[in-house]
Formats: sequence, C-alpha cells, structure tokens
Amino acid sequence: MENYKKAATLDNHFEAQLLESILRERNVPHLMRSYHDTAFDGLFQTQKGWGYVSAPQGYLDEIMEILSDLRQSDASSIVESE
Repeated sequence: MENYKKAATLDNHFEAQLLESILRERNVPHLMRSYHDTAFDGLFQTQKGWGYVSAPQGYLDEIMEILSDLRQSDASSIVESE
C-alpha cells in the first residue's frame, strides 16, 4: 500500500459522501476518516470538521481540485449523468 497523505479536511458528512462518490466513480484511491468519537459524542467534529480525506501523493492535487469545485458549485457540473 502506498503512503497516504492528508489531502483535505472535510466540513460535514454530506460533503464527505459526495466527494467519496466522485472519487469512487473516477477510481481515485483514497481513505475517508471521521473525527467522530463515540466516547466524546462527536465533540471533536465541531472543532476540527467532519474528518479528512487522504490519498497517495500523486492524487492530492486532483482531490483538492474536485473538492474546490464541490464547494463552489452545487456539484451538478462535476457529477456526470449517465
């Protein structure tokens, strides 16, 4: 397994789901990690964001571009309709 680096912090669960859907569709290797901790009932998510996405170094720029587009639009221009 390649060395995965943190690509970006995700704001919420919906952003994470949408980004993951797009990355899977484009076959981009990635890992999603939530900051939710059951012992603290999600306390860290209010301070740090929902979580983060990590990927091999070669995919970080692509992920950041996709995430930037997601945050600037309603995502309809990013997700290709079949």
